[in-house]
Amino acid sequence: MIMKLSDRTKFILKNFSTINNSIYIKPGSKISTISVTKNVFAKAEVKEEFPEAFAIYDLGQFINGWDLFDQSKEIDFEFNQQSYLTIKSGRSKLKYFFCDPDVLIVPPDKELGLPEIQFTFKLTNEVLESLLKASRVLHLPDLCLESQGGDVTLAVKDKDNETSNTVSHIVGRSETCFCFNFKMETIKIIPGDYNVDVCTRAAKFTRIITAGDPLSNLEYFIALEPDSEYNK
Repeated sequence: MIMKLSDRTKFILKNFSTINNSIYIKPGSKISTISVTKNVFAKAEVKEEFPEAFAIYDLGQFINGWDLFDQSKEIDFEFNQQSYLTIKSGRSKLKYFFCDPDVLIVPPDKELGLPEIQFTFKLTNEVLESLLKASRVLHLPDLCLESQGGDVTLAVKDKDNETSNTVSHIVGRSETCFCFNFKMETIKIIPGDYNVDVCTRAAKFTRIITAGDPLSNLEYFIALEPDSEYNK
């Protein structure tokens, strides 16, 4: 079978490669990945229908191989062999071999969900970009969703340093006290607007569908740090 892959799908795969540089793609239009430490899970629905299951050991290398071709011209992905696919454009082609899926960390087959949700808020692209930039510039390793019974703030800081620089944004209100902590290294989401549901163990980031957004149907599950507290 010969198919084409969109720039949208490539963009999602690039993002997934930051979570796990290997991937196992199943037949159909849904792709997913999970980090080696199993604390970040992501899934998306793409426009293409993959004809068969295949495993790629080095997703970054695969995308770089894809980029060897002139992106302004038609590029075909040919799935006619069990052990490899062929990328073709004009008279040029790349034979790219699959790996054994048994050597990869792959997502579970069952649908992931959250138990009882403790707090929900909207994470705007403006706030997300601000926090990501602050973490990079100020070398702040932690993302903390905090309430002392009133305003709920989302802040980047070093939670183990009482004199840490801190950048924070108010994202809601709650009469319940809590402190939900993430490591910034796990925040691998593509910038955009998200609805965020948080329980005592993890958070689900669901991209908000807007007109003209090519990256709808995108979700991330990110585990909280063990020192997170609810109703403290």
